[in-house]
Amino acid sequence: MSLPPLHIPPDGGSPVFLVGDTYTTLLSAADTGGELALAEAVVPADAGPPPHTHHGESETFVLLEGTLRVTAGDEQFDVEPGGVVYVPQGVRHSFKNTSPDHPARMYFLYVPGGMDGMFQEIGRPGVRGQVGPPLDPADVVAMGEVAEKYGYTLG
Repeated sequence: MSLPPLHIPPDGGSPVFLVGDTYTTLLSAADTGGELALAEAVVPADAGPPPHTHHGESETFVLLEGTLRVTAGDEQFDVEPGGVVYVPQGVRHSFKNTSPDHPARMYFLYVPGGMDGMFQEIGRPGVRGQVGPPLDPADVVAMGEVAEKYGYTLG
């Protein structure tokens, strides 16, 4: 079965607020037959998710605005707009917006798709491109509760 071509307009996607960030799923695993998922993230200054490991997919970061520090395994990358970081599956990683006073905006590409389901399952309805509410510790608890289902570990 072949899939139809898709176009996601600039105001499209499914945005949620999660761990203090805004994640907008642009292409879901369902959209791509599981091949990939693409999400946009808006991360407040001095923020980012806890360290985690994806066991079933690679993750690629494409930074659009702001600055970012990505720690992946034993490597640390300071990323500027236009920079790309690839994290193979099984590599523990985290990132932090190092911009002093404005959000970072980036794309995440997951291959294969599936992590987009976690965003939609535990995130709260959001607004694409806007900074969400501050980190809610309940989000980290919720991430831990669905970790096995989505093939990742925290810490």
